[in-house]
Amino acid sequence: MAAQKHTQTRVAFATIVGTSIEWYDYFLYAAASGLIFNQLFFGPLGSTLSTMVAFATVGISFLFRPLGAFLAGHFGDKLGRRVVLIITLIAMGAATALIGFLPTFESAGVLAPILLIALRIVQGISAGGEWGGAVLLAVEHADAKTRGLLGSFPQIGVSIGLLLSSGVLALMTSIAPGDAFLDWGWRVPFFLSIVLVFIGYWIRREVEESPVFHEIAERKEQVTNPLGTLIKSHWLLVVLASLVFMGNNAAGYMTTGGYIQNYATDPAGPIGLERGPVLWAVAASAVSWLVFTIIAGAVSDRIGRRTTYILGWILLLAGIFSLFPLVNTGSVGMLLLGLVVLTIGLGFTYGQQPAMYAELFPSSVRFSGVSVSYAIGSILGGAFAPTIAKGLVSSTGTTASVAVYLGVVAVLALAATLLLRDRTGIPLGPDHEDEQAVSPIIGIGAPQVTCDDSDRRHPADTRSYMN
Repeated sequence: MAAQKHTQTRVAFATIVGTSIEWYDYFLYAAASGLIFNQLFFGPLGSTLSTMVAFATVGISFLFRPLGAFLAGHFGDKLGRRVVLIITLIAMGAATALIGFLPTFESAGVLAPILLIALRIVQGISAGGEWGGAVLLAVEHADAKTRGLLGSFPQIGVSIGLLLSSGVLALMTSIAPGDAFLDWGWRVPFFLSIVLVFIGYWIRREVEESPVFHEIAERKEQVTNPLGTLIKSHWLLVVLASLVFMGNNAAGYMTTGGYIQNYATDPAGPIGLERGPVLWAVAASAVSWLVFTIIAGAVSDRIGRRTTYILGWILLLAGIFSLFPLVNTGSVGMLLLGLVVLTIGLGFTYGQQPAMYAELFPSSVRFSGVSVSYAIGSILGGAFAPTIAKGLVSSTGTTASVAVYLGVVAVLALAATLLLRDRTGIPLGPDHEDEQAVSPIIGIGAPQVTCDDSDRRHPADTRSYMN
């Protein structure tokens, strides 16, 4: 028991550090898009259009996240979770560091934004593969009673990544104020990724592989085409799981996608706050997001994933409709309060997600299932949320339209949640494929058994949901 706890602690630490570094890189770009890239790489397009295009490049990376999810899911179900995590970490870090070396539009012309977008695509592919491996490594090492709590640890890497990226940018606005920040100060946070990747690699390579994957590999029961099996047998489940994440991701990208930072600091906008205080407020809200994410994971172990989600959607709707009225007061304190209230709902619709996703899919295609669902949900939710928000405010003249948009997305996610049964505590190992094969979708009947031996390296039943 002591050895198991020690292993769980090591895995938790490794997933927190690794995901924090990955999301630091990813969110650093998003924050810079509305503060820096709109001026240095897309400036000739004009104030409004340059910002919308810069936000659109944040969304473009999401279109490539399914590719990363497909590749990571395929190789993660065949070769293991750990090797995929090391590859995604290196790819993300290299792309981020190279952004720091890019020339601007002034010195390189149109080549500058082309290179910027290319490196953002690499970030998108990496992000698509990172999440599934990290959460499965944590969840599959956990026992059933603490699965929600341990699964929330890689989730807090998101809030830590936001905290680090916002904090480092805020620090650089003090070290290199005014024009110096746009001249060279913004590059330093991107260079920092080089050091962080070495730290993350050193930690991740020492982590043991998932015990569930070990069992599958020892029996030689890996599915030879996990993605094909997933799409053929579990497509409806993927759709519903994607919709669940969509609601959280759209609201979350108001800060992680850089929209609030741009809206609150735009000199031509209604607020016009200083860049530094806004970035510090976002960094502080990341701490509250972290806390409520962990709480949600722990609560879900007691009251179930589905009930925790329902509570979370109610809290998130309250946060969505209070955010902009508080931000629009023009007070940094009220902006911080609005962000903190929003993060309560964000945490309660995020902390339990790894455990719930893992419990939805059979062990043989679990990496593919959680990765693809997460990637599609991120496209539907956060990919173009900042761009949509910018367009809505430009066309309607009010942030109320943004709140309505986010509210509708959250209600759709709530509806998807209500269509899923609670599977809290279901065994995750390959010994329990029969139990895992029972459809988690309300209204879907008993599992259907198929016998396609070509799907496996070792003859065995392949069971699928009747969907």
